[in-house]
Amino acid sequence: MTYEQLKLDNQLCFPFYAVSRLITRAYQNDLDALGITYPQYLVMMVMWEHEELSVIEIGEKLILNTNTITPLLKRMETMGLITRVPSETDHRKVMITLTAKGKAMKEPAAEIPLRLVKKMNIDVEKTNIDEINQLKSKLSQLISLLKKIEQ
Repeated sequence: MTYEQLKLDNQLCFPFYAVSRLITRAYQNDLDALGITYPQYLVMMVMWEHEELSVIEIGEKLILNTNTITPLLKRMETMGLITRVPSETDHRKVMITLTAKGKAMKEPAAEIPLRLVKKMNIDVEKTNIDEINQLKSKLSQLISLLKKIEQ
């Protein structure tokens, strides 16, 4: 038996893993300049979109369990980027808001996605934006399918 299903080149998961690691690595210098890690950058992006979110809501948006996100948020609070306070309506919930320092990071962070595109030598004017949107749509569909497996 040749076990074709076990060859790395035949795996759907490996290209996603590789792309994820390579993108994270490509962001590294920009994130180092901000003093944050990639997971912290993801939290910041979610928070820049919203005034206030619960820990659970952030976890849902980032597809992270509470036991994974809580230590991350505690470190971010220590760094002065966010505040964590009990919800006024449900004291079992912890609400997250950005500090002034966290809000101030938004402006320099806004350049990061464009720098990544430049690093990849993608000519935004010549690249078919529809193709990029189709890829993103397909990835979103795959994420939805995989989330169903967890339930």
